[in-house]
Amino acid sequence: MLTPLIPKADLLEIFSSIQGEGVLVGTRQIFLRFPDCHLNCRYCDTDFLKTENCQVESVPGSGDMAPLENPVDFVKVKQLLESWNSELPSSHHSISITGGEPLLHKNILLTWLPELRKILPIYLETNGMLPDQLEPLIQYIDWVSMDIKLHSQTGSRTEWDIHRQFLEIANQTDCYVKLVVGDNTPDLELQLAADLVSTISKYIPIVLQPVTVEGQVRVSTKRLLQMQALIADTNPNVRVIPQTHRFMGVL
Repeated sequence: MLTPLIPKADLLEIFSSIQGEGVLVGTRQIFLRFPDCHLNCRYCDTDFLKTENCQVESVPGSGDMAPLENPVDFVKVKQLLESWNSELPSSHHSISITGGEPLLHKNILLTWLPELRKILPIYLETNGMLPDQLEPLIQYIDWVSMDIKLHSQTGSRTEWDIHRQFLEIANQTDCYVKLVVGDNTPDLELQLAADLVSTISKYIPIVLQPVTVEGQVRVSTKRLLQMQALIADTNPNVRVIPQTHRFMGVL
């Protein structure tokens, strides 16, 4: 039975679509997009500012969105996701908790995730910068998609020690590391990232995600192959996966 203590939350979107990034690319998920982010990466194309309404897909997969006033009541979210899961049995792989940076809403997630996980497994998309917020939540998360933010692409210093702390916690469940890369990403950055991951586990996948602008990959195939070979020497579980949803035209 639901408790009345479960808080409401500001959300940006609730929709059903295809995961376009990382090791679960191609799977269908229900996306809960949270607002706010404490970073300002140069390549980011996501509008994460809080809005008056959350945009909710009227029919899963239709792309037709309708406004729902923020903050959103958890009971409404749970009922919606249960109905989608019932209408489309076995269609959805998991619930993607995304943003912005969803871990900024740790206190809300502490009450939401145990209930949402009764519907579908939980997949967290995160910039990998908030280990203290992840630690109490990891027991409710089935997959972690974690960035290592490289200076060459973000314009900000890479916080290697914080990323290491975060990955040590994320490795308690299924996780992988995503590196957004460009033609200007130096070998040294790639080697430092590969070394960081391998010190925790050589089995953690590393995904090289080339910068995509207006649906076009902005890194040459030759350079991506060089990057893959460099990391594979340290971590053999490395893959090149662009943002497929950008050229598929899905949400």
